[in-house]
Amino acid sequence: MASTPEVLVLRGTTWNHSRGFTPMVATAQRYSELHPGVEIIWDKRSLQAFGDQSVDTLAARYDLLVIDHPWAGMAASSGVLLPLDEHLPASFLREQAANSVGASHRSYITEARQWALAIDAAAPVASWRPDLLAVGDIPQTWDGLMQLAHSGKVLLPGTPVDTLMNFYMICSTLGEDVCRTSEAVVSSPTGTRALEMLRELAQALDPIVWELNPIRVYETMTALDRFAYCPFAFGYSNYARPGYARKLLAFGDMVEIEGRRCRTTLGGAGLAISSRCAHMKTALDYAVFVSGPACQSTLYFDSGGQPGHRLAWTDERVNASCRDYFRNTLPVLDRAFMRPRYSGYVDFQSRAGHPVHEYLRDGGSVEAVLAELNALHHESQTKTG
Repeated sequence: MASTPEVLVLRGTTWNHSRGFTPMVATAQRYSELHPGVEIIWDKRSLQAFGDQSVDTLAARYDLLVIDHPWAGMAASSGVLLPLDEHLPASFLREQAANSVGASHRSYITEARQWALAIDAAAPVASWRPDLLAVGDIPQTWDGLMQLAHSGKVLLPGTPVDTLMNFYMICSTLGEDVCRTSEAVVSSPTGTRALEMLRELAQALDPIVWELNPIRVYETMTALDRFAYCPFAFGYSNYARPGYARKLLAFGDMVEIEGRRCRTTLGGAGLAISSRCAHMKTALDYAVFVSGPACQSTLYFDSGGQPGHRLAWTDERVNASCRDYFRNTLPVLDRAFMRPRYSGYVDFQSRAGHPVHEYLRDGGSVEAVLAELNALHHESQTKTG
């Protein structure tokens, strides 16, 4: 009696949303059909865990990891992820770099090593309900945003990490990127102005914002007819696709501050491989399959994904399927600020949002908030992940 062929199994982890989970399941299924004897099983973790859960813990359990780019620094110092540049053709990586959406591709490079492939690209963008907000009423400036906020129609994500990203955005738009020196997160004048601007905006909003991450913002905006505009939240093209939500959203560029469009913070996701993976060749082949332009522009997008390859962002069919989400938000991604990636940065990010969140919600001392951010910044630079 013939023995049953042994099945090669890879396990992966991504985040729990149609944008994060279903494209990985779909690409795994198709890859298995193209490569009989290979099975790729994907698990999911929360959006919060996507940003916070340590990659070294995940790399001990999984072969494939969808990660946030700030983890690249820890990967470089710990060796828990496979340096992809040592195993993938240089020509393939050059093609990926040439077709990066903003800094997505190089955001996974530290210590001259490529730690993940940019399969997903995102940054905070503006969104609105076209049936509730006329084109002429979409704010173009910060003052216009404040006027609309006082009408009760504005919603934005207010969890600690989202308030921190908004703080980064204002600082960067004012001309000063954060964490550029070891001494301070940002200068006192810039930090003070950013916090005061965000506090003024927060006071005009419904307290519901403090419990909402970007996904919950979009679910609320599409389920209810109360909120018409979100000025900045990490974009999810799913909510612009027919059939996905009760009401669809339109997405576009940001408001201006002193004549400069807001410079938001780069997000997205990269596909990494654990250095403990026992089936490295297959894992690498699957990573190339998922991140290539053909899959990104078809199967990956069609399954709910938000591609990381620029050819998908400019593809006519893709844009026709989601109200030109990609074409309309590409300028935001191209100018987005790339977060720090030193080894202990994620510890800073997971803690620094809390004082910003508390100040925006309750008020208090700007000086105390900036001092706490600087203390956390100093402390994080001594950590290894």
